[in-house]
Amino acid sequence: MAATTRRGGAAPLLGLLVIIAGAIFFVAGVATYSVVSSTLADQKITVSDDADWFAGQHVTQPWQAYSEAMVIGKHASEMAGGKTYAELPRDDPNRESVMTASFLQASLFTSVVAFGVALLAAGLGIVLVLIGVALRRLAGQPAG
Repeated sequence: MAATTRRGGAAPLLGLLVIIAGAIFFVAGVATYSVVSSTLADQKITVSDDADWFAGQHVTQPWQAYSEAMVIGKHASEMAGGKTYAELPRDDPNRESVMTASFLQASLFTSVVAFGVALLAAGLGIVLVLIGVALRRLAGQPAG
């Protein structure tokens, strides 16, 4: 008879654990997004005036970082006559500037990826919380 009065088995506990994991993912995603944004803001990078988008704005968001990375790439390509850093001869006077531009562009693209991972974690957190709530409801337990 004890087995018939027990409701849901492991589902309520599993649901609670999934809710907790989801909350952790969400908080970690939001915190990471915030840290990347504030770190970029601390660098005081401004999107170049000749950028296709967001010209003159401070880089604090992924779309601004992407726009500035693209314009850096354009400037480096113009400076190098359409060649990449690896294609420039070692004695080219522009090689060091093109290398620096390459590093800056890669750093900005890395921040865009970091923003994406942060949003993915936060979104996954929301999905996990919803799954946990559903598991607990299916087991007849309160969600909280």
